[in-house]
Amino acid sequence: MSDDVVSKREHYSPPWADVCIIGVAGSSGSGKSTLSHAIVSKLNLPWVVILSMDSFYNQLSKEDHEKAFRSEFDFDAPAAIDFDVLVDRLRDLKAGKKAEIPIYSFAKHARETETTSIYSPHVLILEGIFALYDPRVLDLLDMKIFCEADADTCLSRRILRDVAERGRDIEGCIKQWFSYVKPNFEQYVEPQRKVADIIVPRGIENRVAMTMVTQYIERKLFEKSKSHRADLKKLGERSEEEMLSDKVHVLKPKNQLRGMSTIIQDIDTSAEEFVFYFDRLATLLVEHAMNNVCFRSQEVETAAGNKYNGLIATGEVSAVVLLRAGGAFETGLKRVIPDCRTGRLLIQSNVRTGEPELHYLKLPEDIKTHDSVLLLDPQMSSGGAALMSVQVLIDHGVTEDKIVFVTYSASKAALHRLNKVFPELRVVVCIIVSDFEERWIAERYFGC
Repeated sequence: MSDDVVSKREHYSPPWADVCIIGVAGSSGSGKSTLSHAIVSKLNLPWVVILSMDSFYNQLSKEDHEKAFRSEFDFDAPAAIDFDVLVDRLRDLKAGKKAEIPIYSFAKHARETETTSIYSPHVLILEGIFALYDPRVLDLLDMKIFCEADADTCLSRRILRDVAERGRDIEGCIKQWFSYVKPNFEQYVEPQRKVADIIVPRGIENRVAMTMVTQYIERKLFEKSKSHRADLKKLGERSEEEMLSDKVHVLKPKNQLRGMSTIIQDIDTSAEEFVFYFDRLATLLVEHAMNNVCFRSQEVETAAGNKYNGLIATGEVSAVVLLRAGGAFETGLKRVIPDCRTGRLLIQSNVRTGEPELHYLKLPEDIKTHDSVLLLDPQMSSGGAALMSVQVLIDHGVTEDKIVFVTYSASKAALHRLNKVFPELRVVVCIIVSDFEERWIAERYFGC
C-alpha cells in the first residue's frame, strides 16, 4: 500500500480492540478460577473470556518430563511458564487480532499439537499464580487482583482438584506442596500483593470486592462503546460533500436493471416474484464483483480447433456471508461460483446502544491465502456492520485489496465511511440511497 493511501486512511478501532484485561493472581488453591467464573457470571456478557496461565507451561525436556511424572518437577516457579508466548498472545488480543492459545495436557505433562483461538473478547480474565509477576504482562493489565486464602484451605482445594481433574495421587500432591508450592509462594507469589489494585480475601464470598470489580469493568466497557459510536458518527461527516471513491463500482442503471429493482421494491410484489428477481440481481452483482478479482492470460483450444486468448482467475475466490440477510445472495453466488467456499459472520446492533456487535464467526481456515474474498450483505445503512466485517477479515490475514464488498443498496454515508477507513477495499453496489434505511430485504426474501 502506498504512503499516499496510508496518509488518507481514517482511523477506525473495532469494539474489541484494546480488550480490558483483568489479572487474577494468588496461591494455588486460593480460589482464582472460582473468582474468575463468578466475575463472568455477574457481568452476564457473551464476550468475556477466561485465559488460564496453565496453557503456557514450557515444553519439557525428556529428563524434566520424567521428573514431572515422579512429582519432582517444579511447576510452581516462574521458569515453568513461557512468558514470551503469553505476552505475544496478550499483545495480539490488545491489538484486536486473533490469538492462538496452546492447549496443555496435565495427564501428559505436555502441550497438545492443536491450539484454541481467541478473537474479539471485550473482557479477558487472565488467571494464574504468576498473573501479576512479569512486568510486560503488568503493562497490559487494566486491573490487578490478588486472591487470598489460608494455607490449609489452599492445600485441601489443590488436593481435591489435582486428584479429580489431573490424574494425580494424594501422596504426589502433598510432596509437591511442601517441595515446591509452599516455598515458591513465599518467594514469588506473595510479593505480587504489592502490585495488586485490589486484594480479595474469602474469594466469591467477598461481595464488596466482587461489586467493585464488576462495576469497574462495566464502566470501562461503557466508555469504549461511547467512544466507538462517536468515531462511527465522525466518519460519516461531510459524506454529502465528497465524491465517491473510484473503488466503488455502481451497476449501470439500464432498463432491465431498473425494471427488476422496481419489482423488488414494490410492496405489492408477491414473495415468489421477489425471490426470483432478487436472485437474478444477486447473480448480476456477484458476476460484476468477479470483474474485480485478479486474472491472468491463458490460451485455450476451442471445440472448433481454434486458439482463444482468454483469462483465468489467478487463485481461489471465497465468500463470507453476513448473517442473516447475506443469505439472500447465496443462490446468486452458487450460480456464478458453484463450488465457492463460504464463511459466516453474524453482526447485530445492540438495541440499547446501537453499537454493532460480533456474535458469530466461522471462516475458511486458509482464507488469508485466497486470491479474493467476496463479502456479501444486501443492505448497508450506517456502515457499522460493514466496517466490522471488513476488520474481521483483515484480523484473520486477508488484505483489504483482496476484499470485494457486494451489496444491493447502500447509503452514501456508509460508502464514505467504508472507503475512508479501507481505501483499497472495492465495493460493488446496485443502488445508492440518500439516507439511513431500515433492513427490509431479508424479511421479504426469507418471509420472516
